[in-house]
Amino acid sequence: MASRGAIVLGSRANSMRQKLQSALEATLLEIEDVSHHHAGHAAMRALPTAPQETHFNLKIVSPKFTGHTLVKRHRMVYDLLADELSSGLHAISIVAKTPEEVQPK
Repeated sequence: MASRGAIVLGSRANSMRQKLQSALEATLLEIEDVSHHHAGHAAMRALPTAPQETHFNLKIVSPKFTGHTLVKRHRMVYDLLADELSSGLHAISIVAKTPEEVQPK
């Protein structure tokens, strides 16, 4: 669905989007690549090439989260992104809500 602004998402972000959308049937899925904020960190400087697509903010609204604790929701996301996490994805920040939690009151 929506990514922030006119940001062009790379291959890792597109792979993440496909996995998350398919499994979670998200009504809202925002993926923001914030890797550039971490490029100067020691762990990123130690990489042989410039880090790309290593840090993301995710905002997901999904009916699949209904009845699950926040910890379980995060585990669901981490499980879906296991391949990415084992191949260079360093960190994700997750906001995971149900459709009911985002409805105006």
